[in-house]
Amino acid sequence: MASLRHDCCEALLADMVSYDTVNGHISGRSDAEAPLTEYLEAVAGAMGLATRRLPLAGDSANLLVTHERAANAPWLLFESHLDTVTVAGMTIEPFAARVEGGRVWGRGACDTKGTGAAMLWALHDYANSGGGDTNVAIAFTVDEEIGKSGVRALTGPQWSQLGWRPVGAVIGEPTLLQPVVAHNGIARWKIHTHGVAAHSGDPSRGRSAITMMLRVIDVLEQRYAPSLHQRHPLTGKAQCSVNVIRGGNQVNVIAAHCEIEVDRRVVPGEDPATVVPAVESLLEELRREHPGLVVEQGQAYLDPPLDPAGGEALADGVGQVLTDLGLPAEPAGVYYGTDASQFSAIGVPAVVLGPGSIEQAHTKDEWLAIDQLHCGVQVYGRLMQTDWRGLR
Repeated sequence: MASLRHDCCEALLADMVSYDTVNGHISGRSDAEAPLTEYLEAVAGAMGLATRRLPLAGDSANLLVTHERAANAPWLLFESHLDTVTVAGMTIEPFAARVEGGRVWGRGACDTKGTGAAMLWALHDYANSGGGDTNVAIAFTVDEEIGKSGVRALTGPQWSQLGWRPVGAVIGEPTLLQPVVAHNGIARWKIHTHGVAAHSGDPSRGRSAITMMLRVIDVLEQRYAPSLHQRHPLTGKAQCSVNVIRGGNQVNVIAAHCEIEVDRRVVPGEDPATVVPAVESLLEELRREHPGLVVEQGQAYLDPPLDPAGGEALADGVGQVLTDLGLPAEPAGVYYGTDASQFSAIGVPAVVLGPGSIEQAHTKDEWLAIDQLHCGVQVYGRLMQTDWRGLR
């Protein structure tokens, strides 16, 4: 096992990177994050912090690390996910965790084990300091990169197990420590067309599901996508794209089945649940225009956008801390999604904030600058020391 005690935060991060936590939906391991969860539980315990596992279905679990100052003090929640994307195509050893050239190298160093290491290091310092009256918790969650099952469980069935409600949540993602208060949401789903298989020597005896799908794609790209005029000043315009297509099983057989996967980006103020019904209305028109076309939509994966409305007080407090430290404090929006929207959806104000740049996330030679990591520790530490009683 890696060391439980470290003399610097970059050593802790290097140990975290050395664990292979490629998301289970990619790696096929249902408990991909479990060894790192066990390690962080031991590290936090050695730091004198309280820990608790919050089990999910199967073998995985979220890890809660806490430091309680006083029973009547407000709680501030920090959250960082443990899973990573694939290591395919990487040009460095993904889990060697090199510390070199002022950087920590390896898969997850930037996205987003760096935020988790900085949060835990800051909490250790805070717990051993005499300042501040805030109760602090860090949630290390699983499965952010694919299904978000970790944060969905935390903000769902596990929420009542906490025994307290935070006044705000700080979500760790690489933002160069600029506060992100808005991001787009997602609707993703499959559309299927069903034809009739026949020998390709006489195509008239069958009905091609691929030909049907071409009409569906045309409707999505020529009618639906151009109709999306929703826009948010911080996150841009609503988008829709068809990014995966599968059809047929043999070159000499008319395709009996075809499917596509659709990605729809939902801006703050939109409801992701309205997306599939809107497309269904267009598909119904298409069925009337082409009798015999058989098309159906699958169940959508929905993730809400992060809307800055309602989180202004938290954003102002975070901004003041950044200003005091001489860092940029202008609230920003991003096109990608994070776990923050799950907290916002249950009425907990959330800000996305962390060391590193999103441009280094998921890259072939992922790294995090050590000076950014140290700055992250400083920022998180100041947030822990801030008086948040006004947010209650």
